[in-house]
Amino acid sequence: MKLITSKDNPLFKELKQLASSSQARRRAGQSLLDGVHLAQAWLQHRGAPQLCVVAESAQNHPEVAPILAQCEALQAQCLVLADKLYDAVSTVDNGVGLFLLVATPVASAPKALTESAVLLDGLQDPGNLGSILRSAAAAGVRQVFCSPGTAAAWSPKVLRAGMGAHFVLDIVEDADLVALCAASRIPLLATSSHAAQTIYDCDLSGPVAWLLGHEGQGVSAALQQAATQEVVIPHLGQMESLNVAAAAAVCLFEQLRQRTAGR
Repeated sequence: MKLITSKDNPLFKELKQLASSSQARRRAGQSLLDGVHLAQAWLQHRGAPQLCVVAESAQNHPEVAPILAQCEALQAQCLVLADKLYDAVSTVDNGVGLFLLVATPVASAPKALTESAVLLDGLQDPGNLGSILRSAAAAGVRQVFCSPGTAAAWSPKVLRAGMGAHFVLDIVEDADLVALCAASRIPLLATSSHAAQTIYDCDLSGPVAWLLGHEGQGVSAALQQAATQEVVIPHLGQMESLNVAAAAAVCLFEQLRQRTAGR
């Protein structure tokens, strides 16, 4: 494996720019997967990375060494950075000293919605977005569509919150949600505190698309009008509403419960 010790090395400079700039990652069509869990999940679901990067002091780490060996077996390029250089690139504090550079998967929007999906309208918080992706993957919902203005799905913070969910989902960014809704062949459900019907009284045994919006403003008026129906998550206490990631988890797992109830 090649060892890089100079901050003037062109490849190190390229990695540093990718790590610090979302625009650079978008232009290059690449993402950084920092840490053992994300690396293991990528190797399991997607195969070889473009590049495996390890800190010099981490080469023999008991969790890092097997990943290095697997990448080498897949004939992926592996690179060692001197610790100071690695620390300048890593997006994680106190990590184990390993990240993968991968080609960002690109999914295309279908002509019509025919299977269960999550539509995200202007979601801002990376933690919320990553949590929703994780819940969708765990609930067996494969398609996620993000409107322009939604947090970047492949940013380091969203990737960490998603815990590998990205690699089993079809994530479409900058999606025209209004057009998707217009062409939908399945019910479109939007949560609202003013709705009369609860999610527990709604038939979720078949495919549905969930419309989830901005943390403060909610779903846009155009999407609210496009919804087949509005549903409410009943709750007690003095809180007006749930966090959007928590609401998504409740909805997705109630759908999963109804789908599996007869098995």
